[in-house]
Amino acid sequence: MATKRTTTTTKTCKPAQPKAAKKAPATTKKAAAEKKPKAGGKRDGKMSALDAAAKVLAEAGEPLTAKAMIEAMATKGYWTSPGGKTPHSTLYAAIIREIAKRGNESRFKKTDRGQFTA
Repeated sequence: MATKRTTTTTKTCKPAQPKAAKKAPATTKKAAAEKKPKAGGKRDGKMSALDAAAKVLAEAGEPLTAKAMIEAMATKGYWTSPGGKTPHSTLYAAIIREIAKRGNESRFKKTDRGQFTA
């Protein structure tokens, strides 16, 4: 009885072509510095959410939740959400980060579960 032989063929591979390097746009240091706002600086006169929250808490004089702060900031025109679904969650997390980072020097104090004061 004869066995069936199979032949295998090897494919020849083409050598890899080097990819073209992307050229960076020609910008000067001065132009790059003008485009990027400095850290901690105001962007086009807009107030940040944390700054607006601190201002709202100082005016309120009582502890507020993040949702109440967002509503007050929008009502008074200090800050409005750029279209996020849960701006109160983002504000809550930012306030907690500031308290953790700055400690006693923070602009916020946590008074109760979910409530903050200035």
